[in-house]
Amino acid sequence: MAYARRTRPASRGAVRIPRTTACRGALAAAVALCLLHTPHAAASAAAVPEEPVPLPCRVDDQAPPKRQLRAEWIAGVYNIDWPSRAGLTAEQQRAELTELYDQARDDGLNAVFVQIRPTADAFWPSPHEPWSEWLTGEQGRDPGYDPLAFAVAEAHERNLEFHGWFNPYRVAMHDDPSRLAEDHPARLHPDWVFDYGGRLYYDPGVPEVRAFVVEAMMDAVENYDLDGVHFDDYFYPYPVAGQEIPDQDTFDEYGGGSDDIGDWRRENVDRLVREMDEAVHDAKPHVKFGVSPFGIWRNAGSDPAGSDTNGFESYDGIYADSRRWVAQGWVDYINPQVYWEIGLPVADYAVLVPWWEDVVADTDVQLYIGQAAYKAGNDGAWSDPAELARHLEFNRDHPGVDGDVYFSATSLRTNARTAMDAVVAEHYAHPALIPVKADLGGSAPAAPVVSRAEHGEDGTRLTIRPRPGEEPAYYAVYAIDGPPDPGSVPCRIEDPRHLLGTVRADGDRPAVFTAPAHEGERTYYATALDRLHHESPPGNPRHTP
Repeated sequence: MAYARRTRPASRGAVRIPRTTACRGALAAAVALCLLHTPHAAASAAAVPEEPVPLPCRVDDQAPPKRQLRAEWIAGVYNIDWPSRAGLTAEQQRAELTELYDQARDDGLNAVFVQIRPTADAFWPSPHEPWSEWLTGEQGRDPGYDPLAFAVAEAHERNLEFHGWFNPYRVAMHDDPSRLAEDHPARLHPDWVFDYGGRLYYDPGVPEVRAFVVEAMMDAVENYDLDGVHFDDYFYPYPVAGQEIPDQDTFDEYGGGSDDIGDWRRENVDRLVREMDEAVHDAKPHVKFGVSPFGIWRNAGSDPAGSDTNGFESYDGIYADSRRWVAQGWVDYINPQVYWEIGLPVADYAVLVPWWEDVVADTDVQLYIGQAAYKAGNDGAWSDPAELARHLEFNRDHPGVDGDVYFSATSLRTNARTAMDAVVAEHYAHPALIPVKADLGGSAPAAPVVSRAEHGEDGTRLTIRPRPGEEPAYYAVYAIDGPPDPGSVPCRIEDPRHLLGTVRADGDRPAVFTAPAHEGERTYYATALDRLHHESPPGNPRHTP
């Protein structure tokens, strides 16, 4: 599969595809595919002449979005999510993660953002940094397996997109360098590090630091099958009352012509974002790069371009010019942490989401909203279990929103369980495909063949085969009640209420999808998708009386 390296900055004026996406491909070709029942018949229909592209499909206004990122953060720092505590055996760690993944699938999610570099240490055998203390309780101790390899493989087994979550500059949740592993780069290069607010950080103003952290993170990108690279909101530390960031000497040495230390700090963060974006796409053009900044860039009272809010400003407080990253096309997606309820005067969810939608408008950058599942069940508006579901209902009226990410996995199983049940019932009752990021390249595979349908106690087992020479990433399976109706199929599969789910492909070998038990006539169809989620037309029907 060929993936084109994108051109940066992102192109302006790109047409946004509406949620009622037009049917893909020529109608005659789609109809021909619907009539096929065997690979032999498929080969005989290869010469169907091209016909004019049909009019766009009209999908019922009540239909949910067919394409929507639905993800959760799985945090390692402080053992928030995984592993649940340091020192678990490798078998226990693996069991915990697969349980989280299974719950994610049950909740209708299609992606996971897994923290694999929490504190300048690694969840893989990195040649640059020690094993993470959050795995074994002792930084540098081998956990006895490769957690990142396992995490990626198990996510893909469930057809969950895997985004590796990195924290670039945080070194330790304490301020004692002697507690770090003996060969930790922060101990070998003490001039790279400052302590602030009781924690240790790499100094973003030191050029060698920036080059090192990019190299350390890129080791995971180059050696593992990641779908995305994800930064959280921590670059410069959040301010601590009565303390100044101790980087005046760094500014004096590297500040160059800058007269303002704040502008210089922002430029340091900009450089890291830009350089990481370039490094990721130079190595693997298909891998997405995104950041989840604090939800407020600037307030309108400070900058006319800011949001109508009165909260903490990340531009000034932590030197994160997230609006610029979008404008320059340095990220594939922006995932602001809009961790406030609808109607909160200081930072209203209903104000911030449209503001961010305007930020990404006319760019190629996708917008995902960070949701505060950790607040669900708490005081005020969050005591209402419908608060999260209301957020998604609000998003439905804002087509610039491409999905949501929940913090975090443990909350979705504990305090936010009731709230998530409402989300699933009202918004995630049907699966969704991940939105296409067109400028990353890729193309739809040929339509697959459903070669067999067998009834069993657990449902109907469908055997799906790729066309010769094709190796799609996965298949989507649709069910339409009644006998085959070729003329309506290309449009009907645009309605996700016919989508049963997805199954990972297995190279050039067949894959098996088990459709839920159903009474009465049904016709099944499958499409093939590449790893960037371009979808083929439907293949042959498989009718079950």
